[in-house]
Amino acid sequence: MSGVVAAFAALVSVAVLGYLVGVGGLLRASDELVLSRLAFFVATPALMFVTVSRADLGTLLSPVLLTEVVAVLCVQLAYVLVAKLIWRRDRREATIGALASSYVNAGNLGVPISIYVLGDGALVAPILLFQLIVLTPVSFLILDKGARSVRSALLLPLRNPLTVASLLGLACALTDLSIPVTIMRPIELLGGAAVPVALLAYGLSLYGSQHTTAPEEGDVRRDLVLVIALKSFVQPAIAYVTARFALGLDAGALLAATLFAALPTAQNIYVYAVNYDTGRRLARGAVLITTVLSIPIMTAIGAVLG
Repeated sequence: MSGVVAAFAALVSVAVLGYLVGVGGLLRASDELVLSRLAFFVATPALMFVTVSRADLGTLLSPVLLTEVVAVLCVQLAYVLVAKLIWRRDRREATIGALASSYVNAGNLGVPISIYVLGDGALVAPILLFQLIVLTPVSFLILDKGARSVRSALLLPLRNPLTVASLLGLACALTDLSIPVTIMRPIELLGGAAVPVALLAYGLSLYGSQHTTAPEEGDVRRDLVLVIALKSFVQPAIAYVTARFALGLDAGALLAATLFAALPTAQNIYVYAVNYDTGRRLARGAVLITTVLSIPIMTAIGAVLG
């Protein structure tokens, strides 16, 4: 247990440093975008390629993914039923709310936790791929009201560097391809920057969110309360129950499944909301509040299950 808590303390310390860098004016709030893009387009894809290419395929195809899928579908169904049947939200608003309730920050926060807390960066790869290859295209088809073709929606994840890097790493693992050291070393060097850069950006984003306002929309307080309850408490609870009682997972897999489900709402849900001009305040509030809540929640999960 002490090892898990110590790992969380290290992650939180770097994130707090990112926040303090913003408070001290060493970096501007807008610089979070630069750090995030560096982590997203360069460092994290390199890390995912190295991690997945060397992973045990049994780890990549573990029941942890099934647990996450069950938890995601349950909370999405719960949100949509309330939003559509009781609150009469339109299809696009309900879609953003369902994503905010379930789509986890598997990149910027999931990768560091997978490496430093669980000791295996490959554990988060299936969840990244599921979100990017399944959830994202389906959501875009709904948000576009059918305007986007099925083919273009299915091909869209291939524009995401995390997806491409993970799939290339998976291909290497499946074929047992040996990459020359002269090629792998610079990739490993870039991958080593992924976790600290992502955590610094994460901390800086918490500072920046205090000085950013979203465009005005209607009152979303009850929607936000439901999203936060589903994302921060219900989703990890469902994952825990599924992993322990339905699948009978051991201590390590149980911890991984519960921690991944407790990850906060991914920041790109707000990007989707802005792009489709719907649910912006809901998405922004969900990202901010679930991010703040996730630190004590995941630390507690790690202490109890670790």
